[in-house]
Amino acid sequence: MKTRLRNLIAQVSAGLIEREEPARLALLSALAGEHLLLIGLPGTAKSVMARRLHQAFRDSRYFERLLTRFSVPEELFGPLSIKALEDDRYERQTEHYLPTASVAFIDEIFKANSAILNALLTLLNEREFDNGSRRFKTPLIAVVAASNELPEEGELDALYDRFLCRFEVAPVSAEKFVDLLQLEEVPCQIEPQLALAPGELEAIQQGAGQVGLPEDVRALLQALREFLQQQNIYVSDRRWRKAVKLLKISAHTNDRAAVSIWDCALLQHCLWHRPEQRKVISRWYQQHIGVGSGFNGERLKKLLAVWEAALEEDASSKTPMRNARNELLYLDEKNNPTTVRKVRRLRERDGEPLYLAPPDQSDRTNDNQGYTAAELREQFFDDVYGQCHIDGEWQSIDRYISRNKNRLVEYTENPPAMEPTVHDPAFIDSRLRETGNLLDEIRQLKVRLVLQLRSLDEEDGAHLWVDQQFIDGSRNYLQQNIDEVGKVISRLEAIHERYKTLPVRA
Repeated sequence: MKTRLRNLIAQVSAGLIEREEPARLALLSALAGEHLLLIGLPGTAKSVMARRLHQAFRDSRYFERLLTRFSVPEELFGPLSIKALEDDRYERQTEHYLPTASVAFIDEIFKANSAILNALLTLLNEREFDNGSRRFKTPLIAVVAASNELPEEGELDALYDRFLCRFEVAPVSAEKFVDLLQLEEVPCQIEPQLALAPGELEAIQQGAGQVGLPEDVRALLQALREFLQQQNIYVSDRRWRKAVKLLKISAHTNDRAAVSIWDCALLQHCLWHRPEQRKVISRWYQQHIGVGSGFNGERLKKLLAVWEAALEEDASSKTPMRNARNELLYLDEKNNPTTVRKVRRLRERDGEPLYLAPPDQSDRTNDNQGYTAAELREQFFDDVYGQCHIDGEWQSIDRYISRNKNRLVEYTENPPAMEPTVHDPAFIDSRLRETGNLLDEIRQLKVRLVLQLRSLDEEDGAHLWVDQQFIDGSRNYLQQNIDEVGKVISRLEAIHERYKTLPVRA
């Protein structure tokens, strides 16, 4: 089936310059039972893709209509049956109209008015149509809708949400413009043996129901949901479930029993509300390749910073020194160890001793600046005899300065003598165990990332639905993530080895 679908995709997109991706998306949407919305200016081959999609399904009916503000339900659902009216029944003649179509193209779909809207919503979602007093199932496979602009009225939100896949179709690029001018208009003819029969379409959908959703994909979807919430991009629960169904169709048609991380690249076409948001989702996906394997670049950087800071603290930590009698040691002014903590020092200024003022002064220290002998004589001792009345007697300046109790002193503390910390063996063992466990976890992460890269190499040119250019870009991001994890491992290994060299108590 995969080879057949690859050939079918090639024929559906043949001659459509720079339209291969929306053509693939149209077929994938149809296989999933979903609808595709094409946003773009007129003349960008939107209707051509719908007509070719119709040919991809055997025995299918095609319906096409351009809506305007003045469109009436009869244009989509068929005229009223005169014969039924004669029998008092309000029924439409639906043959050759949307209720009997398998594939339909509705241009300018957001021109639909309220008279059309309710019936259209039921038909798109439930594949049912109310005709008179009865509701019947329709054979609708998929609708390809087109619009020049996005809906602005709130009443159209429900209609907009019915289209799981959305794609903005741009005019042909300058690089391909000459190819467009030289393009020969050859009618598209899908080989009959490639077209899918109704039973085959049903078998594909049933087979996709058995496809698994592995843990790494679930983790990626969880992370993407959180990111979209941060970006204020609302995605309904129903849309998430339909998107997963699309991923399972992608996996099944690629002959896989489980959704691959690479199938998730299709989410960029399912989760945006405005076209510019598609690039935001695409960029996030490519930059977070491996998130499902536990990769988170910011988390790894923070972990590494924490461990490098812890190592620096543990390696540079100091412990107070003690002598043989277990007394704390300090460093004296000559940097020699001593048990003396407090030291009394006589103050000097420029080599001259400093003294206190006589006891009758309120501040004997002169704001802790003291006095030289000359300053004492000048301020407190008489000029003739050099004396001052102190404690009921006259004292000479020479006697005053000879007493140590009149010296200005200060008390300082010797700094503690420190030595590198000798760590407890249990502490070092715990550090080695923690860094070792973290190393094992990150090494396993790298292995998983490498396996994802190998799986991507297997997808090289083989994935039916994901654009090869996008896969190449994803490969580059994944290789960058692997390189980043490798650097983290190297730095963490250095931390682990450094802990082995720290001093340990015997």
